[in-house]
Amino acid sequence: MTAATEPAAVDRGAVWRGRLVRAGSGLAVAGVVAAAVVAGGVVPGTAVDGLGPTSVPVPPAATTLVCAGPLLLPDDVGRGDSAFDPTPVDPVSSVSVASSTPGAGTVTTLDGTQTLARLDAGDEAVTVGQVPAPLVVRAEPGDTAPARVGAVSSGLVTAGDLRGLSAASCQHPTADAWLVGGATDLTSTAQLVLTNAGSTPAEVGVEVWGPSGAVDLTGERYLVAPGAQRVVAVGGIAAEQRRLVVHVATTGGRVAVHLQDSALDGFTPAGTDLVVPGEAPARRQVVPGVAVVASEVGDEDAGAVRLLVPGGTTATASVSVLGPDGPTALPGAESVELRPGEVTDVPLGGLAAGTYTLLVDADQPVVVAAVVTRPGSPGELDDVPSRERAWAASSSPTDGGVAVLPAGTAGTFTLAGLPARGSAADSVDGGGETTATVRLLGGDGRVVGERRVSVPVGATGAWSLEALVQGDGLVTPSTALTAPEGQPVVRAVDVVVDDGDDVAWALVAEVSRPDGVLVSVLRPVPALVRAPDVAVQQDPRLGTR
Repeated sequence: MTAATEPAAVDRGAVWRGRLVRAGSGLAVAGVVAAAVVAGGVVPGTAVDGLGPTSVPVPPAATTLVCAGPLLLPDDVGRGDSAFDPTPVDPVSSVSVASSTPGAGTVTTLDGTQTLARLDAGDEAVTVGQVPAPLVVRAEPGDTAPARVGAVSSGLVTAGDLRGLSAASCQHPTADAWLVGGATDLTSTAQLVLTNAGSTPAEVGVEVWGPSGAVDLTGERYLVAPGAQRVVAVGGIAAEQRRLVVHVATTGGRVAVHLQDSALDGFTPAGTDLVVPGEAPARRQVVPGVAVVASEVGDEDAGAVRLLVPGGTTATASVSVLGPDGPTALPGAESVELRPGEVTDVPLGGLAAGTYTLLVDADQPVVVAAVVTRPGSPGELDDVPSRERAWAASSSPTDGGVAVLPAGTAGTFTLAGLPARGSAADSVDGGGETTATVRLLGGDGRVVGERRVSVPVGATGAWSLEALVQGDGLVTPSTALTAPEGQPVVRAVDVVVDDGDDVAWALVAEVSRPDGVLVSVLRPVPALVRAPDVAVQQDPRLGTR
């Protein structure tokens, strides 16, 4: 036993001697490093005397907007009896651009190979007629801030299956979008349009919800090449859905996205419009620009507010209607139970004619939009009157932006003062006023008028753009304005909101026709926010860091 244990004792001694030698070596190396640092006069992680951080301004970025191309025509154009031609007249398409900050800009084709129009300091508004394809607006920044620029694409069809005014503000490309609206039942057609104005391919994933819940798409994904557009027939992947919500998410690039929604009542047109992205799921959603005609409770053509809770928990939502005199009751909307994944429509019947803002508060994140309608007249071969409809997307409380009217339309500016989120008792009528400055831009982009507009919190005001040009006093929802003869034509608005105020605003574009009024609701194009300055500090050892 003694002979067996002696080697172990010797080995343990050798181990400890080795450890001591290595530890001493490590201390020596550390001492050499410390001496070198002290000799250099700098201890890592400490500030250098007289060389504190310096703020370096980041130049403002250029603005890129993607404008929808011409309307997608039915597949059966030119076939069958000419009396039932789905497109007896050609759509009139255009893209209009306006900038309230002088600077260079271009309107180009999607691939950037052709310039169709230019913006400069002497011409700050342009219109491109008979648009052949999606267009891209690029506006250079000013010296201190990005350009305040807006654009709108529109298609006007006066007869046939696509009868209506289909207009939408041009979009900043995005990687995530929620489209609330449309249907794929036997009377409806929905086309999802994905547009990539970037320089890298975008892989797009699509999710769809209907009245019965999420639609199983087995991981549908679509590749959109740079400078290209891809159209997905939603009826082919999610058929027989009376109500739709579509979520688009991209990897590898950003896209502009919209849904072309059209409906028929037999052979009678029942409205065509472009459904554009609204806000991501949130417990509060706001929908401005809900311009309705008078209706009775239960009227099927009164329009509706569409809601979806995309999560897995049942939600309870309340829909508040903000009118010119404050909150207005909407029968049946005080408390709406939303089952997870099921798309629900709440009718807007019972409201007086006017322009409203919808305020939705829920205990779970929801997505929301509204659809408004206009009755028309029966055609020669129609048994029922034609209808026009327009989708109004949700928007976030904003500090301003620019919205442009399509060529040949009349516009109404609508502004709502938003209350702070609170309990059911105080969430709507919080008291106080919200105020904004509205700059009115003429056909050449020059400012033709400027007004201060004030609305009580919980109320909505609506004014004709031409009427706003008159006078210089404060405008409120009760202010009666008229547009006298000879007023300059207003083509766009640039809105600046007072600090601390939460508002929602939109433009309502209309075209009066002998067979009825055609309508679209336009979201503002938010101005880009300049990136904050970057703090840098010089290090004598490394240079600038």
